[in-house]
Amino acid sequence: MSVFVFALSAACCLGVGFVLQQNAAQHAPMSDFLSFRLLLDLARMPRWLAGIGLMVCGTALGAMALGRGEISLVEPLLATNLLFAMAVSRWQTGQPLGPAGWGGLWLLAGGVTAFIVAGRPHGGDDTADPLRQWLFIGPMVGTALLLAAVSRRVRVVVEAALLGAAAGLLYGVQDALTRLSGQRLHSGGWTALLLSWQPYAVLTLGLVGLLFVQSAFETAPLRLSLPALTAAQPLAGIVCGVGFLGDQVRTTPGALAWEAAGLAAIVTGIVLIGHHPAMPAGVGGPDRVRDLPPR
Repeated sequence: MSVFVFALSAACCLGVGFVLQQNAAQHAPMSDFLSFRLLLDLARMPRWLAGIGLMVCGTALGAMALGRGEISLVEPLLATNLLFAMAVSRWQTGQPLGPAGWGGLWLLAGGVTAFIVAGRPHGGDDTADPLRQWLFIGPMVGTALLLAAVSRRVRVVVEAALLGAAAGLLYGVQDALTRLSGQRLHSGGWTALLLSWQPYAVLTLGLVGLLFVQSAFETAPLRLSLPALTAAQPLAGIVCGVGFLGDQVRTTPGALAWEAAGLAAIVTGIVLIGHHPAMPAGVGGPDRVRDLPPR
């Protein structure tokens, strides 16, 4: 039960934090796009600092959940951060949910439930083989960097989604490495943790992912980037969990069908909620997206 409490509390902090960050990032200079100057400029804004504070709390709570449960269980629960983001956005805009909003809500919640009940994620033998870890981590990080590079050469509407997906992949890998770091701390103490590469990779991925997210928030409405971020993170985390962390899910034909349906419902619900009119449109709404200066 503590896993659910920590994971859902983390999702609440992350969802509210994302809204506050986007509210601030939309005022940042466009010349800072994909530059670490963006983070320095945003650090002067109290609303952004509040959003980052909530994100840090959410990350800490997520790490506590990962320390008590499998990443294949925690990641779908963290995906519900979009429900909390929607609640805050709806309060800000006064926009009713309507059929699309309610449909997205039930698909996301039902998909999470279906995946967990059908898959029954549980721990197995942890895989410590570094080669196997990098066979999963390398392609995901490489794909994220490729998406970020491609984002500079496409329309802004697509750019925000690509940056969100890139950040989601990095955050999913970061969650897996957070789990590994916790295992090292538990088995070998602080010395073993500080002498391993995983905690430093966690910090690096977090910083690069933060830059991608804030650049996406800066350029376009939240509804264009947050769905891709929220969908990519649990998928990447589940792949890492099953791939090299020893997580196991049921593999009977019926269970696999329900797991696939649950993941499809999660992604569909995320897209419906993320594109709902209640999600913040940014300063000037769609015009801000169309009027961006060429880069």
